[in-house]
Amino acid sequence: MQKITSILILTFIVVNVFAQSDFLTEQKRYKRVRTSIIEKEKVLINKLKETDIGLDELNIMILAYKTESEIEIFAKKKTEKTYKKLTKYNVCSKSGKLGPKRKQGDYQVPEGFYFIDRFNPASSFYLSLGINYPNQSDRIKSNATNLGGDIFIHGNCVTIGCLPMTDDKIKEIYLYAINAKNNGQKRIPVYIFPFRMTKQNFEKYTTKYNNNTELIDFWTNIKSGYDKFEKERKELNISINKKGDYSFQ
Repeated sequence: MQKITSILILTFIVVNVFAQSDFLTEQKRYKRVRTSIIEKEKVLINKLKETDIGLDELNIMILAYKTESEIEIFAKKKTEKTYKKLTKYNVCSKSGKLGPKRKQGDYQVPEGFYFIDRFNPASSFYLSLGINYPNQSDRIKSNATNLGGDIFIHGNCVTIGCLPMTDDKIKEIYLYAINAKNNGQKRIPVYIFPFRMTKQNFEKYTTKYNNNTELIDFWTNIKSGYDKFEKERKELNISINKKGDYSFQ
């Protein structure tokens, strides 16, 4: 019995490792991914050396700030809990205004707590990483019959609610993501904020939008997640209540 159990455990480990490795192999079938590796893999390796992380042990998370038009990549070893800021990129173009996305065609970039749910190596926008909008919070808080979808971090420099990064920079971001996925990271977090939610900024924008209590309540809710991540630099343990509000364990 003990021998059978050992064989089953070994089989599970082998299958799991193969499945992870097979993801990167599958991605390499696409010319744009192969081009990205040729052009950018050394860039990634050198950047990761600054935080003493190898490409084969990488996990990442992505934070986006709409007002500042920036995204940041945070990284850690897959055996660790705490993330370090690795690098940042400028968002090439933006649409909509401050506030969450609540329906199809509003041109809004979502705000809230998401994760990468799709990898598209043959995107119309060079390479793209899909975000799981609408999430449960979005569905509860929206009254629209069609909330929309297909929100991506992608190449090119046009957008109707996505985060375009240019073809050049999406090569790097995409490689960070597929290597993290290949290392066994099942969900790559993507936290999208209306602005860097420092105390000063929060006071500035809540004063500006003081006639919109619903928006301020929403921002107050997501700021608690912002503050917790800034303090701990760990992936947030998120739940969503019946009102669509986020809780952070």
